[in-house]
Amino acid sequence: MNRIALTSLSLAALGAAGMAHAQSSVTLYGTIDTSLTYINHAQGNQNQWSLGNSSNGNLSGSRWGLKGAEDLGGGLKAIFQLENGFNPSTGGLGQGGRIFGRQAFVGLTAEQYGSLTLGRQYDPLIDQVQGITEDNYFGSAFATAGDVDNYDNSFRVNSAIKYTTPVFSGLQAEVMYAFGGVPGATSAEQAWAGAVAYNNGPLSLAGGYFYAANSQATVGLRTDGWTSTSDGTFDGPINTGYASAHSLSIARAAAQYAIGQFTLGLGYSNSQYAPDSSSVFRDTERYNTGQGFVNYQLSPALLLGLGYSYTHANGDTSASYHQVSIGADYNLSKRTDIYMTAAWQHASGETGDGSGGSMPAEASIGSYGYSGTNTQTMVNLGLRHKF
Repeated sequence: MNRIALTSLSLAALGAAGMAHAQSSVTLYGTIDTSLTYINHAQGNQNQWSLGNSSNGNLSGSRWGLKGAEDLGGGLKAIFQLENGFNPSTGGLGQGGRIFGRQAFVGLTAEQYGSLTLGRQYDPLIDQVQGITEDNYFGSAFATAGDVDNYDNSFRVNSAIKYTTPVFSGLQAEVMYAFGGVPGATSAEQAWAGAVAYNNGPLSLAGGYFYAANSQATVGLRTDGWTSTSDGTFDGPINTGYASAHSLSIARAAAQYAIGQFTLGLGYSNSQYAPDSSSVFRDTERYNTGQGFVNYQLSPALLLGLGYSYTHANGDTSASYHQVSIGADYNLSKRTDIYMTAAWQHASGETGDGSGGSMPAEASIGSYGYSGTNTQTMVNLGLRHKF
């Protein structure tokens, strides 16, 4: 990825005198990703043609950002990153209208001690596990049904303190705690997580656990849905009926192995939406997901991918989701590529309807959030440019 480094002279020209330091740097970067999209059963039996899929993107979420570092001496550096998500089809802000909704943090880093960062950030499962899943290559069309396990990075975490260790013989760990900020109720709206990754030649392994709490229980039903330090992951009809959960917990593990022109991967996740007295449902809803993929580097420019995902929900209701996905990505240059992704999903059983009852399970591919019938097909023909 080409990036524009702003030197001390250009910073001074911009009036940023406080950043003008001989050992400081700021980088401007970004990605624009949009596609021509066809969805069979985008809403009930209705089909849809559209351009783009908001700031969630297809292979990548569209974004622009600034990141920088200042050498403090003795191997210690101050770092920051501000990253905006946007919809390339409309120019609108992503992530709930936040200016820097993707990331906004400041911290310290040292090669021998690791990094400590504070602000709105990715959780450790995204940092350590997502990179060896098919989402890293082909994005949303390969994500878990409804993205119930945040496979496609549907949410970030506010008010987070995160520590990442250095890499020791291929091993790296990361922990995070996010303050709920509720007076007199430390546990309300808080989040915490940890993950470990191991990378050694062709083999990569990673696993972690994430927990987030909703707002405090009140008399009657929790009518405001999900209010937490974590954004939560409620994309479409598969899990929106559980937005009133007391807590969301996600355990994920993944493995990847590269052999010649092939890359093989497996993943497993367990997501649990637990109720309390203010939830509209009464039994914990559990989503167990198994995934597998194979990629083939047909040429230096062309990558092909095939993936399968199975999700089974049980507890409050019971439903199953089968999803098959294919993808092809062709690099026109180091910064620009064209791609095609397609996915088909079948749903069966019942899921929560958001009012304490149940409804027939609806297919909803990845994190796109479209409500289909019991089947749904999606095809994306896209263009992505990085700068």
